[in-house]
Amino acid sequence: MKAYIFPGQGAQFTGMGLDLYEKYPKAQERFEDANDLLGFNICDIMFEGSAEDLKQTKVTQPAIFLHSVILSEVMGDDFRPDMVAGHSLGEFSALVANGTLTFEDGLQLVSKRAMAMQKACEMRPSTMAAVLGLDDNVVERVCEETNGVVVAANYNCPGQLVISGDVLAIEEACEKMKEAGAKRAIILPVGGAFHSPLMEPAREELALAIEATIFSNPSCPVYQNVTASAVTSPEEIKKNLMEQLTAPVRWTQSVQQMIADGATLFTEVGPGKVLQGLVKKIDRSAETSGVEI
Repeated sequence: MKAYIFPGQGAQFTGMGLDLYEKYPKAQERFEDANDLLGFNICDIMFEGSAEDLKQTKVTQPAIFLHSVILSEVMGDDFRPDMVAGHSLGEFSALVANGTLTFEDGLQLVSKRAMAMQKACEMRPSTMAAVLGLDDNVVERVCEETNGVVVAANYNCPGQLVISGDVLAIEEACEKMKEAGAKRAIILPVGGAFHSPLMEPAREELALAIEATIFSNPSCPVYQNVTASAVTSPEEIKKNLMEQLTAPVRWTQSVQQMIADGATLFTEVGPGKVLQGLVKKIDRSAETSGVEI
């Protein structure tokens, strides 16, 4: 069975999408539509902007979404997923790819998500850190024992977990993780505490937009970050998506469940190869690939 997986923030690179724009009229049309929908020329930033330009949240999230979704569309009949999943932001790309959301609605939600997250980041100093070489339950225990807000945010693969919370709490937790035997505990260059309770203002704002959006019956199940299980009910997909910003990304558990449900090939659709690497770390025998165009 074919599983298609969609990357999240951090996969962006200068020049992303230019090959698609130049090669496919359909891609050109989508990119031009995106400029109109977003109200600024995202193509110029994606194709010619600096890494710094691409790092702006209002640009990064729509850029990765556009690259992923347009890539899945230009695959034509070769794109036949039996199941889909996306890492954090990538879940929105997955939901357009399996027909739950229209391209336009998906892009609007991603843009609103980016703005809402930016606002939440500015309200309170917060950050994230990668913890390497500890069991999940040890990381969770250290988080519980640390003062302030700090939670497990991204279960990326066994031995690689990202924590999220207040700056001081994250600093304290990193020291405790090292004492508990972590190989490394590194604070990440991110603007805020994604997938933690500190994203509650953004979650509320995005939930209103999600509530007002039509979700259709998908062509195949989506394995959602919040539950790490196959979901096909539009109402359930909607509910889980509303919770995503304050809940952890259960990527390890999602991939394990997809394999248990029969996934034999994981194809990453979008910029970079991060998810292919994570899948291999979750299950060495899993077959992975990217999209050649």
